[in-house]
Amino acid sequence: MCDICVMNAVKDRMLSRRSFFKAGAAVAAGAALGSATTTPAMAMGHGNVTDMTHVYDADFPTYFGAPGIEMTQGFNFKDNGFNLFNLAVNEHTGTHIDAPLHFSEDGQSVDEIPVSSLVCPLCVVHIHEKAAADADAQVTPDDLKAWIDTNGPIPDGACVAMHSGWGGKTGGDGYRNVDGEGKMHFPGFHVEAAQMLIEETGAVAIAVDTLSLDHGPSADFATHYAWLPTNRYGIENLANLDQVPASGATLVVGAPVHRGGSGGPARIFAMV
Repeated sequence: MCDICVMNAVKDRMLSRRSFFKAGAAVAAGAALGSATTTPAMAMGHGNVTDMTHVYDADFPTYFGAPGIEMTQGFNFKDNGFNLFNLAVNEHTGTHIDAPLHFSEDGQSVDEIPVSSLVCPLCVVHIHEKAAADADAQVTPDDLKAWIDTNGPIPDGACVAMHSGWGGKTGGDGYRNVDGEGKMHFPGFHVEAAQMLIEETGAVAIAVDTLSLDHGPSADFATHYAWLPTNRYGIENLANLDQVPASGATLVVGAPVHRGGSGGPARIFAMV
């Protein structure tokens, strides 16, 4: 084959490959736009990221009152040239996930929660005003209906979060809010609200800015038992719910993946 023929053949192949990659990019862009179109409640872009995670240590409040984490230093920089800590952590400490397995015999463990359920539209239900007057306030079906009247239907795959204003109390006794009889008082989800979400929406998670999905005085964990066995998950001790909009944000849940776990501390943020 002559030199000019070889050069033309190479040129044709390069042009063909360039057209292929342009076509692939166009298909990818079209798919991305299509996804954004089909899930309008997900942020198409974001100008801000809000951390929804409390920093925790042995002093962070826990449901049972005992410290939820113990850190011991195995290596230090001065002697070893690097730092390394050994951790002993209660799965349900700080901002954390309640996996379905937490309140069911054979529900999904934390490592089995589908990753598609961990990036979700965030719906914030504000009950901070009634919680300021009543520490035992709960999210009710009426609160959900009011949210829907204002913001539209709860999107499929959503996390519905309760903002009670409790997040600012983590530094003192007011977070557990124990009375003289040893009973805790803080807001949570009423079981009827959980049932409404299960029966009437495609929500995959509920979240609270308190220690429990159930309100403090609950003796039967009715909301946990209604919600988690349906292979939906919960988030407790969520932070900064007053810094994100009632609708339109996208929640990203960095769930742990220790095999067979009933939950675990998570780094969670919202894209607005």
